[in-house]
Amino acid sequence: MQISEILTQSAVKAVSSVTSKKRLFQEISEIAHSAHGIPTGVSLEALLERESLGPTGVGHGVALPHARVKDLDRVVAVFLRVERPLDFDAADRHPVDLFFALFAPESAGVDHLKALALVARTMRNNDVCTKLRANTDPTSLHAILTEAQESKAA
Repeated sequence: MQISEILTQSAVKAVSSVTSKKRLFQEISEIAHSAHGIPTGVSLEALLERESLGPTGVGHGVALPHARVKDLDRVVAVFLRVERPLDFDAADRHPVDLFFALFAPESAGVDHLKALALVARTMRNNDVCTKLRANTDPTSLHAILTEAQESKAA
């Protein structure tokens, strides 16, 4: 699995700030709707339900919100960079500015886990995160995310 298979350029966005975790999930849901056709209410509810089980902030300013969505036929992703980090109850208690969200079909056991592992590996790379934080252009952000994996595979 490649990041370019799950993350389209239209699913990448940079915003100046979000005021709450719920507003962040609304923003992610709107991007998921426009890029992947997932109904906004469905993705928002799924993200909020998953987050209620435990925060998805993994530390170092990174969060990996994810949810299973009915009627989805494959794993898809949304990437959001916020200029002003948000308190997200992350594992290290630091605010988060890089959000890589995954949506998977309800039946996608292994594929969902593979995608989550792939994204976690990518977002653990300090060089990648530094480059992401230095850019606001969605095209550049998408290129950084997709090239990070390709350079490791080469």
